[in-house]
Amino acid sequence: MPSTRSVPVTLAEIARIAGVGRAAVSNWRRRHDTFPARIGGTDASPQFSLAEIERWLRENDKLKEIGGRELLWPGLEALGSRDETGLAIAEAGRRMLGGQTPASAAPLSERAGELVDEAVALGRREGAREVFEFLLQRWLDAHVRQISASPRPLADLMAEVALAARPSPAGDGAGAGAGEATVLDPACGAGHLLDAAARAEAGAGAARVTLLGCDSDPALAALAAARLAFVTDEAGAAGKTGRTGKAGKAGKAGAGGVRVTADVREGDSLRADPHERAAADVVLCNPPFNERDWGYEELSTDRRWVHGLPPRTESELAWVQHALARLRPGGTAVLLLPPAVASRRAGRRIRGALLRAGLLRAVIALPPGCAQPHSVSLHLWLLRAPEGAGPAEDNGVLLADAAASQRAASREGGVDWDALGEFVRTAVRAYDSGAAELPDCARRMAVIELLDDEVDLTPGRHVSPAPGGDELDLAGAWSGFGEALDGLRAAGRALSALETAGDGGGSQPRTTVGDLARAGALTLRGGQQPPDGTVRGGEAGEDGLPLLTVPDLLQGGGPTGWLHTSDVSDRGMLVARPGDVVVAGVIRAFAAWVHQGPPTVLGAQLYALRVDPEKMDAWFLAGCLRAPSNGRQAGTHASSASRVDVRRLQVLQLPLAEQSRYSEAFRRLTEFEEYRGRLDELASRLSRDISDGLATGRLSAGS
Repeated sequence: MPSTRSVPVTLAEIARIAGVGRAAVSNWRRRHDTFPARIGGTDASPQFSLAEIERWLRENDKLKEIGGRELLWPGLEALGSRDETGLAIAEAGRRMLGGQTPASAAPLSERAGELVDEAVALGRREGAREVFEFLLQRWLDAHVRQISASPRPLADLMAEVALAARPSPAGDGAGAGAGEATVLDPACGAGHLLDAAARAEAGAGAARVTLLGCDSDPALAALAAARLAFVTDEAGAAGKTGRTGKAGKAGKAGAGGVRVTADVREGDSLRADPHERAAADVVLCNPPFNERDWGYEELSTDRRWVHGLPPRTESELAWVQHALARLRPGGTAVLLLPPAVASRRAGRRIRGALLRAGLLRAVIALPPGCAQPHSVSLHLWLLRAPEGAGPAEDNGVLLADAAASQRAASREGGVDWDALGEFVRTAVRAYDSGAAELPDCARRMAVIELLDDEVDLTPGRHVSPAPGGDELDLAGAWSGFGEALDGLRAAGRALSALETAGDGGGSQPRTTVGDLARAGALTLRGGQQPPDGTVRGGEAGEDGLPLLTVPDLLQGGGPTGWLHTSDVSDRGMLVARPGDVVVAGVIRAFAAWVHQGPPTVLGAQLYALRVDPEKMDAWFLAGCLRAPSNGRQAGTHASSASRVDVRRLQVLQLPLAEQSRYSEAFRRLTEFEEYRGRLDELASRLSRDISDGLATGRLSAGS
């Protein structure tokens, strides 16, 4: 029967429910008089009643198999509370597996309980794990600014590094993963790292794996417990499966496969660790960054601070020492940390103590984009507890700059996880085996070399990004520099011929983009934010289109992601074609140019203006629009983050023939700017290469 839900949904959500593109839904709305009427929103983004849409889709046989999950999510989202939605999804996951609601669980509202019942029924029809993972991912996407989850490729890499660095159990030739393994994540979030650890340990041949997790966020702890319940349920699919039914715990999988148990609890691991008595073989953690209220005062005498009380501003070093305190002898820990932890002056004493004790074995700089915050090159810290009572063996410290390595090996604008994983695994294995040869951009350093006044462990400070055997191509660089300089001079000569208008230009009539659009001289369309989960990294394939966003422009580069053509067409996204004028509609990235590359999807706050060539010259239009004063005058308020009202941007009102003369000047100005940028880039490269060449002896200063 149709649902009685009275939840508002957009055209995009209707398209997802029906498994079609947004254009198809707009077509239904135009062609069918019976299509439900709008109940809210705006003309550009109308909203409809979910109950009426569901009824109409069913009556017109337009509800596809995907509809069940998509129909369920708007109701959960409409609960309004992030925590209640998360707890409802966790409860649905527990009940899909036949578990009992913990007595300590927060009570759900009547509406949330109804949605849990619907989710459980849907899980029976479409697969419990599939429905749960769908709802969990939707919840994470909806709250991506509040929750920092470890992407699956990164979680897998961290688990593999920990496994590779762990010594083989004594007397067991089966390898590091054989026997039993206990894995702890003291800030587990939704359980991404523990899920990855279970797969890695099972792949390495472990007979039994115990997963321990903790998170101070009740919703995340509940979701992690439910997620890992599915892991334990599926781990021993060849045998019978049982469950404990205890709060926050998942059961174990029996004969025929690896035995997995999981215990996830709600709590603050630093202040009151529910796994205080645990001894873990592996600790994986992506802890909260830059926390001030981590317990500095009440924990000042805690026995975990063997290497010094972490300063109030160094919460990450508290998590590092907490991880070490929970390791059994010979155990390994891998933590994802911001790069400042390796160099901040306040933490140098603890860093030095970790080095002297032989506990910190590797610091690996990752390329930007691996995890939130995506603009930062995060670090992996690899730590190992000594196997005996004395200090660990001094094998030096591995410093690896995967961020530098990736510049040559990565796909344009994205993280090449295969190349990154191969680099990190190769570096860790070579370091662990004591090999003299390490990959390029990796270096083994003696502890004494790092124990200076700063104790700076940033890999880029100690590792040269260029292999020592490469020849410097100074001749090619100087040749390119000369060509760019000649081009700059030629463009400069053409621009220097411009004369000041006799009347100062104040009497020239102007019009606006809005007026030009109404007159039919151009059409104006705005880009939009791509739906969650549709943007992919790396190079666009044959069935993909590059996606340009405002953050791409702020970083000074081109598109860093791409979309499948089906996603673009289904959702009616804006594609800039050669000859279109593209405008960035925010003050801090304000620009306008004639698009000359391949068709490109435009993200939010980017606009495409397509001119009528019989009325308007595109180069003339772009030149007028991009004047900095134009953007400031059309800004919606005074800050650098203000948006630009593109319709208010002003354009000189000139006949087409005169526009062509201005167009040529604007083209020359564009060439001038391009040559200037190229010169700046080449000059920086020459300065860097000559400096490195002289300092390393690869260049001779002559006799």
